[in-house]
Amino acid sequence: MKKRIGIFTSGGDAPGMNAAIRACVRAGLNNGDEMFGIYNGYKGLIDDQIQPLVRNSVSEIINRGGTILGTARLPEFSKIELQQRACEILKKHNIDSLIGIGGDGTYMGLAALSKLGIKTVGLPGTIDNDIASTDYTIGFDTALNTVVDCVDKLRDTSSSHQRCSIVEVMGNRCGDLAAYAGLACGAELVITNETKITREDVINFLKEQRRSGKQHAIVVISEKVTNIEELANEIEAKTGFEARAEKLGHMQRGGTPSPLDRVLASKLGNYAIELIDNNISCVCAGIVENKLKYYNIYDALKLPRKSTLELVKVASNIG
Repeated sequence: MKKRIGIFTSGGDAPGMNAAIRACVRAGLNNGDEMFGIYNGYKGLIDDQIQPLVRNSVSEIINRGGTILGTARLPEFSKIELQQRACEILKKHNIDSLIGIGGDGTYMGLAALSKLGIKTVGLPGTIDNDIASTDYTIGFDTALNTVVDCVDKLRDTSSSHQRCSIVEVMGNRCGDLAAYAGLACGAELVITNETKITREDVINFLKEQRRSGKQHAIVVISEKVTNIEELANEIEAKTGFEARAEKLGHMQRGGTPSPLDRVLASKLGNYAIELIDNNISCVCAGIVENKLKYYNIYDALKLPRKSTLELVKVASNIG
């Protein structure tokens, strides 16, 4: 039976979101479904920013970063009156199914709408890789490549100036970007929320590195762990290293999606249409042990986060 399916992106943008939009739209059209773009996330939904999407609507976007549908954060969507308004708007357009690309907040909104009779599927789109129901999220690989490229460049400067560079990467309390980047770059020290490394530990480690003849060092640290400017000042005052704090910031979100992100997004977008056409609702899709898999959203939100400690241990052993 032909369906009318809405698609939107929500929360922080992530490279590969456009590839997922493209896959959803084209797979849906190939199945005879009608596809609709909802602009600017949940905010656009309650403001009725909805337009039909055809095949040409998603031409030449597979290699573009960001999201052609736009995105916004709307914490107020947790209120039942906004959820009901969203449901009314969807029904006005005769949209019976909804695909949301984003993180946990996106998933919670989809679960709420499913209670009101809308079929919903969530796809994991975030550079943080902080969704437990998938091994990798759309955008993580591209962001990781961006971080690695930046840290490699910083290492050249650190080496030339006999400097310690403290590089803060994004992650929103998830340490995956820091752990993977630290290992890939050969960082001397990787710090995440899980590692429980104190400033005293950092200072003592770098003092020992300096005593052993080390001329430069790279410290990769997750955001929200500590104030890296203060840490850099303390390192410079106590270790003998000149130190610089480097925040990579939102450049980690942008850029052309990597081939891996394009493939992952395309597979997940096609899979989302399969789930909807099989009347499977209130689920989120992911890639687990290289296989497509879906979970009930409520079950997915209860899954424990993946630990980065093993990666950090490997990085520490060979850094």
